[in-house]
Amino acid sequence: MLKSQRQKDILFDSFIYIVLFMMALILLYPFYYVFIASFNKGSDTLLGGIYLWPRRVTLENYKIFLEDPKWYGAFLITVARTVSGTALGLLLTSLVAYALSQRDLLFSKTYFTVIIFAMYFSGGLIPYYVVLRSIGLLNSFAVYIVPSMLNTFFLLIAISFFREIPGELKESAHIDGAGELKIFFRIILPVSTPVLATMALFMGVGQWNSWLDSAYFVQSENMRTLTFRMMEVINKSNSPMDSLAVANSASASAGVTSFSLQVTAMVISIVPIICVYPFLQKYFVHGIMLGSVKG
Repeated sequence: MLKSQRQKDILFDSFIYIVLFMMALILLYPFYYVFIASFNKGSDTLLGGIYLWPRRVTLENYKIFLEDPKWYGAFLITVARTVSGTALGLLLTSLVAYALSQRDLLFSKTYFTVIIFAMYFSGGLIPYYVVLRSIGLLNSFAVYIVPSMLNTFFLLIAISFFREIPGELKESAHIDGAGELKIFFRIILPVSTPVLATMALFMGVGQWNSWLDSAYFVQSENMRTLTFRMMEVINKSNSPMDSLAVANSASASAGVTSFSLQVTAMVISIVPIICVYPFLQKYFVHGIMLGSVKG
């Protein structure tokens, strides 16, 4: 009986592993194909038949990408907005969450009502554009940073997380003469690593992948982001006239096409996130679950 049950368990586990392997293969192969296509000669890639490895290995795609001032500048702008936007967004969201986590805060219900309303309702694109123009953020680097400095979703999670921290820690610090800011930076933040790491990664990915603000609120070509340039390449590759222009350009002599530049940009944009994710992934479940428990 036990032997029969064990055989059934082995068969069931094997079936689960096979299904999971097939799902992983289906999900990961498109990323792998983009990776090998970025190292293959662009004109050869258009012929098809590339499945497991590059057929004509070349670094011309990356050379053209890095030599193009538009791509290089867009990459630097994206890195700058991701680093500064994530750091400032994390700081402001945490500060506001710490203030709102105080149970004796006056008008706390009013503050929460405003936050919930702002999270679910928006004035729309045109009023948002008018507000940005009235405060002088249009066509500036600050338009990438300032509007996203306070994230209402993570604000609520951080509030719940801070409320779970034992009050005795703050009381003992108050007795020692510490002020609220010193308590926040020296006591609260060090014990809030899980939720802070989770917030930082999601904010960073959001900043890195954002392109709508670059398309709608920025006119200077020097302020465009990497994802906007990628969308530009996709749109141009769908245009017959632009595709013909690319074919007749100097890069065509090296076998570089709009598609090869597109997949190269994808690889360059994905690699930084892949490198950061493993260091913060262990905090995901812990941070989200702790922060979602109602205090």
